[in-house]
Amino acid sequence: MSKYDLLVIGFGKAGKTLAATFAKEGKKVAVVEESSAMYGGTCINIGCIPTKTLIVAADNKKDYNEAKATRDKVVTKLNAKNFAMLDNSPNVDVYTARAKFVSNKVVEISANGETKQLEGEVVVINTGAKNNVLPIPGLTTSKNVYDSTELQKLEKAPKTLGIIGGGNIGLEFASLYSRLGVKVTVIDYSDRILVREDADVAELAKGYLEETGVEFKLGSTTKEVRNNGENVVVVTEEHGELEFEAVLHATGRRANTENLGLENTDIELRPNGSIVVDEYCQTAVENVFAVGDVNGGLQFTYVSLDDFRIVNGYLHGKKEYTTADRKNVPYSTFISPALSHVGLHEEEAKAQYNNVAVGSLLVANMPRGAVNQDPRGIFKVVVDKDTNLILGATLFSKNSEEIINIIKMAIDNKIPYTYIRDQIFTHPTMAENLNDVFKLV
Repeated sequence: MSKYDLLVIGFGKAGKTLAATFAKEGKKVAVVEESSAMYGGTCINIGCIPTKTLIVAADNKKDYNEAKATRDKVVTKLNAKNFAMLDNSPNVDVYTARAKFVSNKVVEISANGETKQLEGEVVVINTGAKNNVLPIPGLTTSKNVYDSTELQKLEKAPKTLGIIGGGNIGLEFASLYSRLGVKVTVIDYSDRILVREDADVAELAKGYLEETGVEFKLGSTTKEVRNNGENVVVVTEEHGELEFEAVLHATGRRANTENLGLENTDIELRPNGSIVVDEYCQTAVENVFAVGDVNGGLQFTYVSLDDFRIVNGYLHGKKEYTTADRKNVPYSTFISPALSHVGLHEEEAKAQYNNVAVGSLLVANMPRGAVNQDPRGIFKVVVDKDTNLILGATLFSKNSEEIINIIKMAIDNKIPYTYIRDQIFTHPTMAENLNDVFKLV
């Protein structure tokens, strides 16, 4: 049995950063990753980076073949860079193998018919999430039905694409593929898209997607998926049979804990399969941690990085920062334009505060909107007029994924909205419109 100071299972953001940190301190580290295609984790290989690379390629009017070639080049480079970052360290052993717990701190790894046991003084589970597959008859057995990972690997774009699921992932792919010339239809059980967003913003988004050719079949129950030759037929209760060259199922992601052998440990799981952790991301077993998507928190790479900060601090005797201190996490949905949000939505704020004011400003009325020749979108802010503090903001525009971070820092530091209203910003920019939208509250 090989013993390590730190044993990391999975090559995600938090785990790989902990591995690199401990290795620099001279600690003996093992990292186990099941697939060489996943060195660096979900974000780099099948998530944020490749999909946003495709989106930029579509924005630059590249066709599917050019977009995919660019995506593959970026992923290959980053995958190799991440592997080398750890493999080149004399203090890190990288194992490309499947890991399974045999006890609380011992895992058995297997590859190419060979097995070996590893033990860690500290163990970090960083196995991420996997696609959630609904129990729809024929979904997993029909040809030309893909999840978001498989769809990105297609050498040729389908002429028609059905997407089961109108959440963030489904809509990002709908926006992307429609701009790559694919006829896209989104099928979803809900009667509206973007259910956590304000209704007016969601309706704007739906209209913009429809302008690019996306069709919606909402309030739709999928009863069966089957083939008609090479085509895929999605049988719905409300809209009959819908036929496509390919179908993407994008109905969420869930913690990747199956086949990890956690039944051989004292680690506790929630009913949805995610690992129960405390405010330091520690499991029920001392010095065994679960970080990133696998612990049931927000499924963002930057949250995984924050998990690293918490666990790293804990292991170095600095316990003042915990998950309880993690507030106002911003997020972006990369449709076109990008839709970003932080804090409370309008109805949430009105339910919690007595004197809420809302300001909204259409991008069509912004100077930079005219410069960009793109009038789509809206800035919407929510404030507490009793304290002048910002409660939340939705920015739906070009570069919103950047500007939303200004609002996040203002909320965290209790900066009154009047400060941003009266701030000096460069011109012509999208950020300067924060002046104007806060004048409207």
